[in-house]
Amino acid sequence: MPVESGSSAAARQAKQKRKSHSLSIRRTNSTEQERSGLQRDMLEGQDSKLPLSLRSNLLDLFSQIEREFENLYIENLELRREIETLNDRLAAEGQTFEGADLAKGALKTKASHSTSQLSQKLKTTYKASTSKIVSSFKATTSRAVCQLVKEYVGHRDGIWDLSVTRTQPVVLGTASAGSSLIFLLLISFLKCTCLEGHLGSDIGFAPSLSSSASGDQTAHIWRYMVQLPTPQPVADISQTPCEDDVDFSDKDEADVEVEGPNDCPSVRVATTTLRSHQGVVIAADWLVGGKQVVTASWDRAANLYDVETSELVHSLTGHDQELTHCCTHPTQRLVVTSSRDTTFRLWDFRDPSIHSVNVFQGHTDTVTSAVFTVGDNVVSGSDDRTVKVWDLKNMRSPIATIRTDSAVNRISVSVNQKIIALPHDNRQVRLFDMSGVRLARLPRSNRQGHRRMVCCSAWCEDNTSCNLFTCGFDRQAIGWNINIPALLQEK
Repeated sequence: MPVESGSSAAARQAKQKRKSHSLSIRRTNSTEQERSGLQRDMLEGQDSKLPLSLRSNLLDLFSQIEREFENLYIENLELRREIETLNDRLAAEGQTFEGADLAKGALKTKASHSTSQLSQKLKTTYKASTSKIVSSFKATTSRAVCQLVKEYVGHRDGIWDLSVTRTQPVVLGTASAGSSLIFLLLISFLKCTCLEGHLGSDIGFAPSLSSSASGDQTAHIWRYMVQLPTPQPVADISQTPCEDDVDFSDKDEADVEVEGPNDCPSVRVATTTLRSHQGVVIAADWLVGGKQVVTASWDRAANLYDVETSELVHSLTGHDQELTHCCTHPTQRLVVTSSRDTTFRLWDFRDPSIHSVNVFQGHTDTVTSAVFTVGDNVVSGSDDRTVKVWDLKNMRSPIATIRTDSAVNRISVSVNQKIIALPHDNRQVRLFDMSGVRLARLPRSNRQGHRRMVCCSAWCEDNTSCNLFTCGFDRQAIGWNINIPALLQEK
């Protein structure tokens, strides 16, 4: 008589179990039907506010749920029986082990090994990050020092813009939202020329000439003269570290009417008036050489004028919304215009026969300003609270991005130190390097700093006492002495 193999016997046992399982399910279904019928009869005799049809549907649904759980329970019992059978066979073959205990031990060993690896990785990462933070706190000797040198007053309204001459003598010009432009001689910190009868929104300098943009849809060319008055002593203010400076008061101080000195000449008639725009002229800047000037307007265009003839040379169109700023390269015939359409454009006039234009897209809100650096870089600031550094040779993506907590107004870049000064709506002025690393924050308290929105910043490379100037809606311009150690700049 042939002997039946172990595998065929196991298969037959499994087949019999499945058959018995199906018979048990059938018996269960039949008993459930009888039970549901009895329950339905009982529910019909009970008082309920639900309709009889809805109660029957609910009863059927609950019966189906109960059957599903019963089937799962039966399958669970069958699986347990199979596990016990397998354990018995392994015990008969001499490979007995305590069921799940051995598996649990193996899993525990593996889990402990992976946990130790993860903890070691976290410790290494945490140690590296904390070491960087601690090293930054240890470098107290290389912290930036910002000293407030002088506050310039005289305007009766908020100051929109300020600019510094690139040649000697060094002169600071401020443009007010009122009806005057004021030139300040930096040597004596006295007002030397006042241009009245003009709603100034921007000011720029050329040798012995200055340009101003106005809200009356015109731009003006002014000729100014510098007379050296008797120098006056400047009060010495102790140096104050500006990093993490404590703000003692967030409330605006009471407005005080301040009038400048009356012993300065006033100019009421401009040398040249440029009329071609159909909207507010928001900015003006001189092209290299001092013979042409560029203006930006809310009519979505920028114009290039010849100063001697007052003729319109080129009209730079292409922006979809109002322009906010324009800037020229210090050594090349390049112009950059920024707009509310979230873009800024680069205009190339180096070749007289070809005037190319490149569009830079990278901001999500109004581009408030875009300025050139010494190299082939452009720095743009926006109301989306970011400042980005771009390479003129690759405009697809920025090489550095600075994220702030407030909208950024007209920025400026130091040529010698390669530092970006960011004036903010929240009355702060922050300094960053070209790679996006924060260097300092100018102090602001009840006694020093701006009390309202800071509109503009300008660097002065040839002045040792004041190398940074800022202005704001508190009707004052401030001269700062910024000392950035070389070690901090390299970092």
